[in-house]
Amino acid sequence: MEFSPLRVPGKAGKSVTCSVIRMMSDLWERPGLSPRDRSLVTVTALVSLYRADQLGFHLGKALENGVTKDELIEVITHLAFYAGWPNAMTAMTQLMEIVQQAEQAEQAEQAEQAERSG
Repeated sequence: MEFSPLRVPGKAGKSVTCSVIRMMSDLWERPGLSPRDRSLVTVTALVSLYRADQLGFHLGKALENGVTKDELIEVITHLAFYAGWPNAMTAMTQLMEIVQQAEQAEQAEQAEQAERSG
C-alpha cells in the first residue's frame, strides 16, 4: 500500500501534510546526498524496520529519483539476509505492484497518443 498524506483524514491529514512538506524541503534538499542516494538510504531503512505503510511511497519516489527497478530488486534481495526474509518479501511485493502500475499507466498513455495521432 502506498502512503500518502492526502489519504489521512481531517486535522490529522493537515498535520501529516505539514510534516511531510517540512521534511521534504529540509531533509531531502540538503547538499550532502543526492535525492537518488537519499532514496536508497530511505528504502533500506524502511525495509529493515518493516515500515510497509511508508515503503510504497518511497519506492515510487526512488524510481522517480533515478534508482532503477533492478537496483531496488538488488537492494531488497541483499536486505533479505540482514533485515529478514519477511521484510524483504513484503518490500519486493510492493515494488512489483508499483512497477506493474507504472507500466500499465505508460502503456495506456502510449495507446492514447497513438489513438490521437492515428
